[in-house]
Amino acid sequence: MFDTAQTLYIAGMVGVGVFAVSGALAAAEKNLDILGFILFATVTGVGGGTLRDLILDVDVFWVAHPLDLQICVAAGVLTYFVASQFLERQRLKRALLWADAMGLALFCVLGTAKAHALGVDPLVACAMGLITTTFGSVTRDILSGREPVLLGQEIYVTAALSGALSYLVLIHWLESEAVTLILPMLIAFLVRAAAMVFDLRLPKYSRR
Repeated sequence: MFDTAQTLYIAGMVGVGVFAVSGALAAAEKNLDILGFILFATVTGVGGGTLRDLILDVDVFWVAHPLDLQICVAAGVLTYFVASQFLERQRLKRALLWADAMGLALFCVLGTAKAHALGVDPLVACAMGLITTTFGSVTRDILSGREPVLLGQEIYVTAALSGALSYLVLIHWLESEAVTLILPMLIAFLVRAAAMVFDLRLPKYSRR
C-alpha cells in the first residue's frame, strides 16, 4: 500500500538535504568557515518551504519537525569536510548545479502538493510550488554574491513550473498516487538536466 503522507515526508527530507548540500557547496565556492557552511545549507534547505508555510498560514514545517533543521546542519558540516578534500573548483560548480536540479525536482512538486492538499486554488498551489523551489536558491545566490538564477536566461523556473503543472494535471487523471508524485518530479528534473547538458536558455528581451 502506497502511503502518500509518509512518502511526502521522506521526499521532503531528501529535498531539504539536497538543497542544503547545494547551499553548502556555494559556501565552499566562497571559502567560508564551517558556520558559513551551516548558514548557507540551512537558508537554502528550508528557506523556500518556510516562506510557503508563512503565506499559507500553517505551522512552519521545520518547527514542527526539527529533523529537517538537523539535516541542514549535518549537510553543512559534512560538506565542509568533503568539499575541500575531494572536489576541485570546476567539479564543485557542477556538483552544485546537479544538487540544485535534484532539489528543484523534489520541491516544485512537494510545495504544490502541500498547497493543493490545503484546498487552495490550483494557481495558488502552483505558485507555492515555485516559491518552495526558488526562494532558498535565490537567497543562497544573493548571500554568495552570484546572480540569482531567476534573473538569468537559464531554464530554471520553467523546469519547476513543468513539475508543478504536471502534478496538478496528473492528480485529476491518474489513480496511482505514486505515479502522480514521481512522474512530475522526473519531468522537472529532465527539463532542468537538459537545459544544463545542452546549455538551453530562454531568449532575452530586446528593444526593437
